[in-house]
Amino acid sequence: MASVCFYFQVHQPHRLRRYSIFDSDASYFDSQRNSVILDKVVRKCYLPASQLLLELVRQHKGNFRFAFSFTGLILDQLHRQHPQVLAIFQELVKTGCVEVLGETYHHSLGSIYSPDEFIEQIDLHAALVQKHFGVEPRVFRNTELIYDNKLAAVIEGLGRYRGILAEGADHVLAGRSPNVLYHPPGRPGLRLLLKNYRLSDDVAFRFSDRKWDQWPLTAEKYARWLGRNEPAGEVRNLFMDYETFGEHQWAESGIFDFLRALPGAILADKRHDFRTPSECLASYTSAGEYDVPHLTSWADTERDVSAWLGNAMQANALRELYRMEIPIKEAGDPALLEDWRRLTTSDHFYYMCTKYFSDGAVHKYFNPYASPYDSYINFMNVLDHLRGRVDGEVVADPEPPDVTH
Repeated sequence: MASVCFYFQVHQPHRLRRYSIFDSDASYFDSQRNSVILDKVVRKCYLPASQLLLELVRQHKGNFRFAFSFTGLILDQLHRQHPQVLAIFQELVKTGCVEVLGETYHHSLGSIYSPDEFIEQIDLHAALVQKHFGVEPRVFRNTELIYDNKLAAVIEGLGRYRGILAEGADHVLAGRSPNVLYHPPGRPGLRLLLKNYRLSDDVAFRFSDRKWDQWPLTAEKYARWLGRNEPAGEVRNLFMDYETFGEHQWAESGIFDFLRALPGAILADKRHDFRTPSECLASYTSAGEYDVPHLTSWADTERDVSAWLGNAMQANALRELYRMEIPIKEAGDPALLEDWRRLTTSDHFYYMCTKYFSDGAVHKYFNPYASPYDSYINFMNVLDHLRGRVDGEVVADPEPPDVTH
């Protein structure tokens, strides 16, 4: 039997407004633009996809099961701006067929730069999940699927998580299958679910590509792919952005028809089922150690962290940002802390990426700036003003941030 394990990442950042070195306004984030973008994503993806998933869960009477990973940022935005979408997510969780994963509240890179802030954001996120869904996350998904052996030690030390999601990186697997459970070196009690990036990317990136030799992708064809090489493993971990449905792959591509047909096509083969991450961890044993001494992620062909840390601009911006952590927290100002935490969101550093060729096309598509250099200058202008507020050199009178945690 092969169990299909779907997880969908739901996240929208607080994008910065254009900010010059002469700007003195402490309202750093482009509220209007962020609202417009969220409205569009809700209309194209969150609302139709969530309504369809709820319909499919009910239609298949508990046999269609999957997981969501919500950042705290998107939950706050939906709570304020689109409570009807949050209500559908809550209804999905109430069915018992949908698991909610743990992660960082602000979609940050804290696991690399600040262990204390990393744990604080995990705790804040767990509290918010409890508030909105009445459940405690038991499986952890780090920002951008960033993972290494050190992260495994931190997560195990928290005592609340039984497993972690990570990328099935070819250079780490070294010929082994991503379709089985693994465990970190010396930590047999903590299990790892590895993303099958080829099967995931067939939907997330290639679905509407008419030049792809497998286009068009039907639910029946995809179900056959999931059943291939049955002896090679027990799980098919399909991890992707929720915006795949309707935003990255437009409705006109047939993506919703594909999603509607997929559970039935998979369940038609009685050897297969759907399981949530926690159910996979409870059902299957580890096939061995997955030793990751260096950071991996979902991104680009290298499956490393160079999308966020690959150039001097990114390194400088992150270094200067996290140098402010202690002064920010010592200041005891919730508005100041919230502004700083919103700046830790990984998207800001993704926009500074200068990678090119095949990976560069992806980076350019998601970049709201004319160039990575514009992104860096804008971010550093904001950071300089924030530093002035911490040092008492400027007096801020911004609108109070929307903080629900």
